[in-house]
Amino acid sequence: MEPLEACCMKRNTSQIMSKKTSRVTLRKALRALRNELPESEQQHAAFAVRDNLLSLPDITNASSIACYLPNDGEVDLRPFMHACWKLNNASALHTSLPVLHPVCKGHLLFLRYTEKTPMRVNKYNIEEPILACSDVIPTFHHQVILMPLVGFDASGNRLGMGGGYYDRTLASIQAQIIKPKLIGIAHDCQQVDQLPVQHWDIPVNAIVTPTQQLSFNRT
Repeated sequence: MEPLEACCMKRNTSQIMSKKTSRVTLRKALRALRNELPESEQQHAAFAVRDNLLSLPDITNASSIACYLPNDGEVDLRPFMHACWKLNNASALHTSLPVLHPVCKGHLLFLRYTEKTPMRVNKYNIEEPILACSDVIPTFHHQVILMPLVGFDASGNRLGMGGGYYDRTLASIQAQIIKPKLIGIAHDCQQVDQLPVQHWDIPVNAIVTPTQQLSFNRT
């Protein structure tokens, strides 16, 4: 039997793009698709993405990886983070989570995250580490930043939730010669033929889904 995500992608994404081409309506439709995935499919996606990520040299060679906690049907990265913590017993591999910046509105901070990190719920009802300056990892100190996607296409364009948090946060490091690799994480059913792109959208270096590892040449 064909995986549910593959069926979902074939059945729905062409209809979305032909009838709903604005970013607002496209975002709404793709969020609905991922939220319709049953729990069993979500669990399968979490472990499949974990395995795909752990096969990437950018991941295995990293010492600091920014992750996220799932919300609104996003792929769950907790199995991946647990794998990183096991690797950390033999290497200096650290994970972090985004936190809404308390001063720069619309921006993110990244704080070191472990199983023992004290957490709070932010205004979007998403758990985030309680702010502690000693736990802040500067954005440019990460080798990899894993980003949740609402939608993506085969050219590496991404559609986020619409708040612009990642675009604003990452804009400040785009001129750097050495900067984090940006890897988008999504379900297969979130892929569309072509995304409407805005000038402020920061594309990713790679996209990982339960069945795909797409990479793109970025300067």
